[in-house]
Amino acid sequence: MKEGIKLPKNKIGRDIPEYIEGIGELRPYNGPFSFQPTKRKYGREISQVKPGDSKLLDSIEKAVIKTELKDGMTISFHHHFREGDYILNMVLDTIAKLGIKNLTLASSSLNAVHEPLIEHIKNGVVTKIITSGVRGPLAEGISNGILETPIIIRSHGGRARAIEAGDSQIDVAFLGAPCCDEYGNANGYSGKSFCGSLGYAKVDAEYANKVVLITDNLVQYPNVPASILQTDVDYIVTIDSIGDPNGIVSGATRFTKDPRELLIAKYAAASIEASGYFVPGFSIQCGTGGASLAVARFIREKMIEKDIKASFALGGITGQFVDMLKEGLISKLYDTQSFDLTAAKSIGENPDHCEISASFYANPHNKGCVVNKLDIVLLSALEIDTDFNVNVITGSDGVIRGASGGHCDTAAGSKLTMIVAPLIRGRIPTIVDKVNTVITPGETIDVVVTDRGVAVNPLRKDLIEKLTKAKLPLFTIEQLKEKAEKITGKPKAIEYMDKIVGIVEYRDGSIIDVIRQVR
Repeated sequence: MKEGIKLPKNKIGRDIPEYIEGIGELRPYNGPFSFQPTKRKYGREISQVKPGDSKLLDSIEKAVIKTELKDGMTISFHHHFREGDYILNMVLDTIAKLGIKNLTLASSSLNAVHEPLIEHIKNGVVTKIITSGVRGPLAEGISNGILETPIIIRSHGGRARAIEAGDSQIDVAFLGAPCCDEYGNANGYSGKSFCGSLGYAKVDAEYANKVVLITDNLVQYPNVPASILQTDVDYIVTIDSIGDPNGIVSGATRFTKDPRELLIAKYAAASIEASGYFVPGFSIQCGTGGASLAVARFIREKMIEKDIKASFALGGITGQFVDMLKEGLISKLYDTQSFDLTAAKSIGENPDHCEISASFYANPHNKGCVVNKLDIVLLSALEIDTDFNVNVITGSDGVIRGASGGHCDTAAGSKLTMIVAPLIRGRIPTIVDKVNTVITPGETIDVVVTDRGVAVNPLRKDLIEKLTKAKLPLFTIEQLKEKAEKITGKPKAIEYMDKIVGIVEYRDGSIIDVIRQVR
């Protein structure tokens, strides 16, 4: 950061630098819909493939060379392989051997499996990272300042927006493809390394200057229907394995037996029923945590009891929603990321289970993303503060350990945004005076449901009235905080250093918060 740079406060009172070296000028957050875009969509370079030209290459090294990747460029990957991903580490190892340096890594998300990236940062191969989230040793390293330039955290919708607007120009996208033909038609629901939806790879495939598909399952042309189309693909590399199936998708999602989570789910389901949004044709998105899944189970029972059917379910899809689709309780599934084995298989079998891109899902600067049509969304939280701001990325120690994901996107779009979380976790309060890091602003949060009671945002007087009539255990957010502190005591403040290690963008590209190095 330049000497003497002012730190103006954004709309939620966070100090935001006007300028950061290596990133440029920053625009402070000023409200969920305050920024009006004026740009045109970014257009990549036109390239031609002639009849008879082959896109097939026999090594990642040849692909890197063919794309003409050079120092200072930007590369991207998708995170649909989760902890089973082999692609990112393999490609970066190859790039390092070729002596290419100073790259920006714009992966849709990063996981513990990407720990080898630490050495590539130390050796100068990767000098900037733009992503939705990061976990494990890599996250700890970034929190401890191994990057000279702060990591940029974007939501799923914000990432799609930045790519389409040209704010994040990808030179080469290296995309794992579970099933692909010789011309580049690919899907994610076939082959030994199947993952289901390739929703987060779609934007990269459409906007990157060069697109390399890496597959362990080359099939006969034409491989249709396709998630990624031949018209977006430059090269295809076949390797023995693109990922560990056990880390890519898990088995059936288990229902919680935790009494606290079941109580949270009971309060949440009752709140939804009383909200006025639980009507025929409603739409919903749930998380994959125990409480969220339990809510979905309770809601299913109420749907059957009252003969209510949902128009669609959205987001990361689980087997639970797949079962409800088959039962006729949900008409359509919109899937950006298949979370378990059942969902990953379903997307290739059921035409009502629809694969969508991250832009279609949540980009605030297109002509209408799906989150705008959400009635109800259930979201988790690491922390909530008394202004209803939510943190899902830094732990109680201030260290990065999560992801922005679609949290702020769905909160802004949905008519009813509900946070479900225990009041305390391991002697640490969930509701605090000020969260460590704001991902989602409080003005887009409607209800907070804990195992010790429910708090409604004072902005939603209509919901306060409805939930009071339903005899739910309502408290102010301040009262819930006091309840937590009576059990845990007041949490000790985290000591931070001056160095900024992360910048948190709101979905529109403005800066909602920064993450500083922990002392």
